Order: sequence, then structure tokens, then C-alpha cells
Amino acid sequence: MSKYDIILSPVITEKATRLTEANQVVFRVTLGATKPAIAAAIADLFKVKVKAVNTITVKGKRKLARGKRYTRNDFKKAIVTLEEGHQIDITTGL
Repeated sequence: MSKYDIILSPVITEKATRLTEANQVVFRVTLGATKPAIAAAIADLFKVKVKAVNTITVKGKRKLARGKRYTRNDFKKAIVTLEEGHQIDITTGL
């Protein structure tokens, strides 16, 4: 997998924005991505040093629309902790 295939998008929510104060950034990644692969992709794409990676697999919710049940897709989030002095500005593109 290439680094562009691993990292899908940044997560921009209130909670994710609050984590930037603790030098952490949240990304949506592919389901098959491993922690070392995520760390390598972030370090290579953004030219930063990664301290740690925590991952969360979010199970898809069951929903009801127009009388039909469906399930949203599962996805994986990665909370990336950066070394002191490094930061990522997710508002700018690659």
C-alpha cells in the first residue's frame, strides 16, 4: 500500500481539534492499516516525527431510511501523537 492509500482524510471535529493542544492529530485510515504503516506514512507525508499511534475501529451504525434498514460502513481512526516541537496544520493541503 502506498502512503496515500493508508491515510484517507483528517478528522475535523471539536474533540479532534481539542486534541491538537496535546500535540495529537486524528486521521481516518484504511481498515487494514497497521500502526507502523500509519506512523511511516504520516512521517513521510508531513515531514514530522511520530511519537505514538493509537487506533480505533468504529463499527457502522444500523440506520433506518424510508422504511429500509441499512448499516453504515466500518472505519478506522488513528490518533497520532507527535514529538515535541512538531505539528501538522491539517487545514492546508498536501
